[in-house]
Amino acid sequence: MAERCAVVFPGQGAYLPAVLARLAVDEPLIEETLRLLDSTAVRLGRSAPSRFLLDEAAPALSELVDEAPADLHTALFAAEMVLFRLLTERHGLRPDVLLGHSFGELVALTAAGVYGLEEGMALVAARDEAFAARPPEPGGMLALDVSASRAEGLLVGLGEWEVTLAADNSPRQCVVSGPVGALGRVRRAAEAIGITPTALRVPYAFHHRILAAVAGDFTRRAASLRARPARYLLHSAILGRRVDDTDAVADLVAAHLVRPTRFTGAVRLLHAQGVEVFVECGPRGVLSDLVTATVPGVRVVAPLRRRVSGPELSDALHDLTSVPPAAPVHRPGPAWAPVGAAHDRTAARTRAASAAAETAIATATPATTTDAVGTATEEPSESAAQLPDRRSVVATLRTLYANALGYPPEVLTDHADLEADLGVDSIKQTELFARAAAHFGRTLPADGSRLTSYTTLDALAGLLGTLPAHATRAGVSA
Repeated sequence: MAERCAVVFPGQGAYLPAVLARLAVDEPLIEETLRLLDSTAVRLGRSAPSRFLLDEAAPALSELVDEAPADLHTALFAAEMVLFRLLTERHGLRPDVLLGHSFGELVALTAAGVYGLEEGMALVAARDEAFAARPPEPGGMLALDVSASRAEGLLVGLGEWEVTLAADNSPRQCVVSGPVGALGRVRRAAEAIGITPTALRVPYAFHHRILAAVAGDFTRRAASLRARPARYLLHSAILGRRVDDTDAVADLVAAHLVRPTRFTGAVRLLHAQGVEVFVECGPRGVLSDLVTATVPGVRVVAPLRRRVSGPELSDALHDLTSVPPAAPVHRPGPAWAPVGAAHDRTAARTRAASAAAETAIATATPATTTDAVGTATEEPSESAAQLPDRRSVVATLRTLYANALGYPPEVLTDHADLEADLGVDSIKQTELFARAAAHFGRTLPADGSRLTSYTTLDALAGLLGTLPAHATRAGVSA
């Protein structure tokens, strides 16, 4: 009997620049889907999402959060819907249930067939228009490394009624939101009792009553879009129930911005109902890690944890799908060419990244550390002939990166995303990896932009194993 499968749709942190660049070479369905989404986005006054999903020099997540959140939202929606079409139409995946997380609930509505592709993009645009029409007061969100129940107990004990639970992500991770001042008091109290708080890079207190006016405006705008019966079973982590009629859709839209996301409970419920595989329908692998933390041992698949090719996607899905995929059609390259001002910006970003990589390579051999009084000291490189086992490589990378970034080593877990979780931009990542490659006696790939596909220490350890050795001062030939 086939395993029961849930497809999960991530929220705002699930953005990886040019995530579809390699895949688009092999999959014509990507160009077909993006052509429709591009024209719809432009008609709605938004940027074409192709720029962010295919252009190697697309802006980083932090840049979009700060400067162009509407572009981030259209890119997220497009990436997730493209992958869903690939999973279901190209690879024959038949999900038993769909589950979204926060913003991902809107994508899940579209994937379920409640809205068409164009209407789904219009729904995303309506959300941004509601924020523009009813700008809320500034707020923020704080991730805590404890359960939701413990966080709510802390808030009650502190009497911080303005701060509320925003997301129950896993048994040991939740998010609270509220006004900036109140969040600051919660942060200091958490630190005082040994709870690690992490401020999220967001402008507002999402999933909080402070967004009630925005939610009302969004509901009114969304009402003009016709909702159809869902083609897939759809479970809402916000409503805590199935979304199987138009009334439930309206409830979800209205609650999306003001009620908490109860992801932990939703995952446990679906698993109890027989779901054995969770497939993440979006870039990175944030939800996959949360699912694993919630139901240890359950099978998770994150096919776009990094940029992949068509054959690599097939390999990741080969034992999940019921229909063998058709042979991929190879084309000379992705159908993307930046023009005008966008080209100038992306070209400048590419030159900056290349210059950073060249500088890092030039200064990284041999590897150096800094002693207790700040004096640079030479460190022997790892053997250029063969790397240690992967776990040892990850441990060494953790030390190298922690020293360079000034982070506590325990923050740099194997699967922590360097950009989304730790705020390390792509240029800094290139510099750090160049130093790590020199430490291990490896030669960087000629295409430096490839490094942005590997955003965790575990992924970087795997990449190091594929790189050729270079000559060392001991005379090893290249």
